[in-house]
Amino acid sequence: MKLGFVVNDIMTEQVGYTTTRLAMWAINRGHDVWIIGLGDLAYDPDESIRARARTVPKKKYKSTELYLKALQGKTAIKERITVDELDILMLRSDPANESGSRSWAAAAGINFGRIAMRHGVIVLNDPNGLAKAMNKTYFQLFPEEVRPQTLITRDVSEIKSFSKDRGENIILKPLQGSGGSGVFILRPEDRSNLNQIVESLSKDGYIIAQEYLKAAEEGDIRLFMMNGQPLRHKGKYAAFRRVRHGDDIRSNIHAGGKLAQAVITDEHLKLAEIVRPKIVQDGMFLVGLDIVGNKLMEINVFSPGGLGSAQMFEKVNFSHAVLDALERKVEYMNYYRRNFDNDEMATL
Repeated sequence: MKLGFVVNDIMTEQVGYTTTRLAMWAINRGHDVWIIGLGDLAYDPDESIRARARTVPKKKYKSTELYLKALQGKTAIKERITVDELDILMLRSDPANESGSRSWAAAAGINFGRIAMRHGVIVLNDPNGLAKAMNKTYFQLFPEEVRPQTLITRDVSEIKSFSKDRGENIILKPLQGSGGSGVFILRPEDRSNLNQIVESLSKDGYIIAQEYLKAAEEGDIRLFMMNGQPLRHKGKYAAFRRVRHGDDIRSNIHAGGKLAQAVITDEHLKLAEIVRPKIVQDGMFLVGLDIVGNKLMEINVFSPGGLGSAQMFEKVNFSHAVLDALERKVEYMNYYRRNFDNDEMATL
């Protein structure tokens, strides 16, 4: 299998990233694996998609540390490859990480991925589906029963009315962004600070005002879905819990949150089933559901991370399950020798 991963920047990839883990295990299984940065893609005059890409010497890597050292170091193999000759191209860049002078990069993987898909490459997650999810308004397209009550606006008076009507805590955060950046909790007694918060957040665009879920005090659960179903391997769910640290309202790891084992309940599985049809319709092969109580806080479709964290608690290598699914897709494609629709490719 010829497999390519599009990332934000090869040199900023880290040992614990899910992409690094998947790439290493694919190499260990004997596949050809190329890593491509967002600035390394090209559309050539012959209408082919090509890229300056990196791979590593073929051998068994015992750790992601050794694999990444080879990829980012002097032993890396650098070539200008024809992306159209890959079996699978996985789009694993996060547009929220591209701002300022690199704003051009936010949709680069999507744009080039669309063309590669037309040339017969299996592109995951589907670039047309990802284009719909470029900001958090995508979340509002899922059934109302799984979402917190939400207002999206730039008007401070509308946010004041939303807060007053609820009579309790609300969450304020930017429409763009990820990882807990710019997230505030507004309590009724803190409304005198609202103007300053809105002024700060509105510099980056629209603001999300959202009901505060009391269950968030217990943290959230990241549950992976693959092929439209909760990812399960050897009887274990690919999931983990993130618990907030101290008074910080965010449970994101880089914001000080702590990891813990997750217990997946029927309620969690019901949420997954409710969002399944749209995930499949949009061609989302691998996604991360962030669950608080009986609601979803976010659906990560761009570069859901944490497979290593799930493995740490469940003692199961979920990378093998993902690679099994990718190999199966290539076998189906080669057998039938035709392109598949979004919903077909998302469930094979």
